[in-house]
Amino acid sequence: MHLSIHYTTAYHYEDPPRRIVQLLRVTPASFAGQSVLDWRIDVDCDAKLREHQDGYGNIVQMLYIDRPMSSLAVSVAGRVLTEDRAGIIQGLPHDLPPGVFIRPTPLTAPGPAIDRLARWTTRRAGPVLDKLHALATRLHSEFQFDTQATAVDTTAEQACDAGHGVCQDFAHVMIATVRRIGLPARYVSGHLFRRDGALVQEAGHAWAEAWIEDLGWTAFDPVNGICTDDAYVRVASGLDYRDAAPVAGARAGGGAEELKVEVRVDRAMRQAQAQSQN
Repeated sequence: MHLSIHYTTAYHYEDPPRRIVQLLRVTPASFAGQSVLDWRIDVDCDAKLREHQDGYGNIVQMLYIDRPMSSLAVSVAGRVLTEDRAGIIQGLPHDLPPGVFIRPTPLTAPGPAIDRLARWTTRRAGPVLDKLHALATRLHSEFQFDTQATAVDTTAEQACDAGHGVCQDFAHVMIATVRRIGLPARYVSGHLFRRDGALVQEAGHAWAEAWIEDLGWTAFDPVNGICTDDAYVRVASGLDYRDAAPVAGARAGGGAEELKVEVRVDRAMRQAQAQSQN
């Protein structure tokens, strides 16, 4: 699929901050099944951008602004070619040994609710792949997607016990459960082309990858109960949300902050045809 992505993060500050530093994980890499055709980051003010690769292999831009301002907008745009590889992830330009992703983090530490889900998963019949499909399907069917129920610091145990959350929570619950049954798992942030016609979204998407012997890293989206396909664009990964969040930062001053995020994911060819008709 030929996808076009436009992602804008806009801030308005009550009082102009003296200095702003942001870490951006918004640039995808090319690998088997995902080819980045073009990608750019635009900032609506004078800023310094420095690119590097973090320990998980994510492409990171550090953004520095050294003068007061009342607002800031960071826009990301690009085109990506994707293929449906049934969730199998191969050919990443940089990766770590799977064993790195077996340890829990504060956001993915298991408790009684995760333990119950792990026991249910291990009792499923069939090979590991079938068990993980069953887990993703159960989360999709029994957990409620609720944008008001959780926050960025909600743990997998809390979300699992409550039975609701956003894509971050679904991913954390699946990751915590997979690790509890002894398999490496990691958090992935990225974008999803929604085939239901919802082109404009209020945030990016998130899902999980699990390491399966003889198969490798395999991506599951428990929100939709499927393995990822050509509608997904993989951007960053890590042990949990904190390692793969699209934006993290700090500022000196600025008082209260108003944030607005808009993500548009569309088929590039359809968008080009619409523009040519105008």
